[in-house]
Amino acid sequence: MRASRYGRPLPEGGCVGVVATSTPWYNRSEVLRAVAWWEARGYRVKLGESVWQRTDHVAGDPKTRARDLVRMFQDPEVDVVQCLQGGYGAAQLLPFLDFEAVAANPKPFVGYSDITALHVAILKEAGLATFYGPGFLAMGDPERGDWTKERLLRVLRGESTGEVPRDPDDPYVRAIRGGQAAAPLVGGCLWLLQHAIGTPWQPDLEGCILFFEDVDTPTTHLEAHLVQLHQAGMLDGVVGVVVGHMEKCDWREDRPEWARMPSLEDVLEQQLEPLGVPVLYKLPLGHGKHLATIPLGVTATLDADAGTLTIEQAALRGEP
Repeated sequence: MRASRYGRPLPEGGCVGVVATSTPWYNRSEVLRAVAWWEARGYRVKLGESVWQRTDHVAGDPKTRARDLVRMFQDPEVDVVQCLQGGYGAAQLLPFLDFEAVAANPKPFVGYSDITALHVAILKEAGLATFYGPGFLAMGDPERGDWTKERLLRVLRGESTGEVPRDPDDPYVRAIRGGQAAAPLVGGCLWLLQHAIGTPWQPDLEGCILFFEDVDTPTTHLEAHLVQLHQAGMLDGVVGVVVGHMEKCDWREDRPEWARMPSLEDVLEQQLEPLGVPVLYKLPLGHGKHLATIPLGVTATLDADAGTLTIEQAALRGEP
């Protein structure tokens, strides 16, 4: 899967449209802090109808959320579409999305975690390059810090992603298998990729570099996810693998009852080495304090021997 459509860079004074595709906010102040972050940098914010909706654990019914998302793509005032946050429920939108409208109005689309369901579907159905990066609420979260937020802003302004930086708190990366590859980068949160199997939006990873990350998932479950990807044929033809943050996934560290379970690195080795392609682990992508924003659907160069992932292809085109 390779992108064929690209949004434009975020202009000075531009507008960020916000959609709650998944879990709603917990405190209204979270939303207001994020609005203030963008406004302090000279940008405008348009909050979608879904931001104020709540139905139990999700932000309103799926049709409302889907309509809100498409409306942001169609709105001429909106320059960037950013999801409120991840959580749960984005896949519920897929049957109700007007992908032709998204394709006709290409814009930068940003989110991570549960938003994986939308990333892979939009790339497959609309051919749009999207951005795996922080959700809107993260912009107002003081614990996120400037590292994550400023990197998103630079990418949205049109700067080349270049070499993905290492985590400033933990710069260690590991080549599980050496080698080099250059191909479109596709992926997201592992359990969302696994849930796409058998649906119309199952990603075609042949000839691609697979990227995945996850959070708070025991190693036996991670193993099961990867086994299912293998058995579904999704990993056939993959030319490289990039593993990001696997936050709180090695439960042996603080849960004695999991002491006999396999280690995270054991699972990654056993499931990924047999692919015979370069595999790089531990770049700051996903559920960690530091999250580097990366485009999906564009060509990336993986050098597992050097411990680098570099993205020079422009994911945004034209003038802001």
